Amino acid sequence: MNGDSDMTLAFELEALKELASPERVFEDARGWTEYIGVVSEKPTYVVTNFTRKNRIRQDFFSGPRGKAESLEGVKDQFDTGRYVYVGASEEDEQLAEEVDWEYLAVEDAAEAADWIIASSADDEDDDAEEVRDDWP
Repeated sequence: MNGDSDMTLAFELEALKELASPERVFEDARGWTEYIGVVSEKPTYVVTNFTRKNRIRQDFFSGPRGKAESLEGVKDQFDTGRYVYVGASEEDEQLAEEVDWEYLAVEDAAEAADWIIASSADDEDDDAEEVRDDWP
């Protein structure tokens, strides 16, 4: 990323799940963002369970509201120069445009920040299993 710490960064939950190490992603992003959190249409407990399991400390989360209302609320609450929404779908991109956030696809964010996409690691594991054809 660009090192601009005057930024609020929001991850869509499904985008965050695509990353191999969400905890490391948050630790890394804290070095160049002011605020960071997760938004989702899922119930609050789903987001809370995921963030606890991955030891993620977030500055905000969507709670029982929808993603649009959450992003608008975050923008009202946190005054930074930039608001960047990391998503995983065309719907996420449209939402970012509707609420006036910059959109970044999770793959592009991962490439820019040297984060590992989980499917890449999974593919390596699958290849390792295919070599083991000596099993009964």
